[in-house]
Amino acid sequence: METPFNKILGITLLLMVLGVSCRKEEIISIQEPADKVLVANSTVAIQMKNTTSNDGSNDNIIDNSNCFNIKFPFSVTINGTQITVNSDDDYKIIEFIFDDSDDDIDILSITYPITIVLDDFTEVTVNNDSELGSYSIKCNSENEADDDIECLDFQYPITGSLFNKDNEIIDTVSFNSDSDLNDFLKYLNTSYYVTLNFPIHVTLLDGTIIAINNLDELYSTILTHKNDCDEDDDYDYNDDDCNDCDIDQLAFLLTGCSDWTIDKLERYNNDYDTYYDGYTFNFFNDGTISATEGGYTYFGTWAPSGSGNNLVVVINIPDLPYCNNNWILHEISQYSNSKIDLRVGESDRMRYKNNCN
Repeated sequence: METPFNKILGITLLLMVLGVSCRKEEIISIQEPADKVLVANSTVAIQMKNTTSNDGSNDNIIDNSNCFNIKFPFSVTINGTQITVNSDDDYKIIEFIFDDSDDDIDILSITYPITIVLDDFTEVTVNNDSELGSYSIKCNSENEADDDIECLDFQYPITGSLFNKDNEIIDTVSFNSDSDLNDFLKYLNTSYYVTLNFPIHVTLLDGTIIAINNLDELYSTILTHKNDCDEDDDYDYNDDDCNDCDIDQLAFLLTGCSDWTIDKLERYNNDYDTYYDGYTFNFFNDGTISATEGGYTYFGTWAPSGSGNNLVVVINIPDLPYCNNNWILHEISQYSNSKIDLRVGESDRMRYKNNCN
């Protein structure tokens, strides 16, 4: 015979089950539009993961590997000079040493052990060249298509709510970096629903900031801008030396230092490095240029235009024809001394050198 206590207990349990069931159903709906609920393996989650993956191409001058980079600080020896690499800026120093002379064989060696950071921000200790090679061989080759997206970046922090439908635990989440968000997306599974707090913001390559109001907008924005940039997944560190070059920087250096000399000169695939030995060149703000040698002075003009890797310097000194060309500014180096490297294609090159810094 069923006792009143048993009836009460049965009713209580039934109410609890119904309550949990209703609550679970209510939370699964999350009371949010579908375009604000992030779920595992969705197309937008995959694109977010690709956007937050670690770009390994920034140190290709050292490791020739696009899918990981070396964690700061570390040390290398280049042509007998030891360099401690503390930031991306120090890669430029390595390049300056490589470019200092075109007549030598450049040798770079890494001081082990080092720590490499994989595309998912996993850190691995590497003890020698052989171990490093075992990771390099897993990377795509130069300019092969890969999943990482480098042409836009998330702005942090990004916050949201997390619901685990298996145990009904609700929690808040906060991401302060690409590694935080990438790690979360890597382990996100179908037991979880995530509601992000919109708007969130992304920064495009040109610095434009876009406010994103839902996941549909985010997915569309990533697809629209994912190919806006050259991800520089090649090993040619000489192909983009003037990304940040401008006329003011060039003019400040050329006119601020006196008595430039020419230490590299190639015309029509012929070597004329010593052709203007003893000549000193001076650039003036009015667009004129003088070249002096043995008591004689020759006059001409110089005119820069454009910017970045498309900055053209037109030099015309009638009496010094090998100097004259519509030169492309290839590089400005101020490592051991100041150098202005001008080139046209593969056949013509002229480099001005000065000890002035």
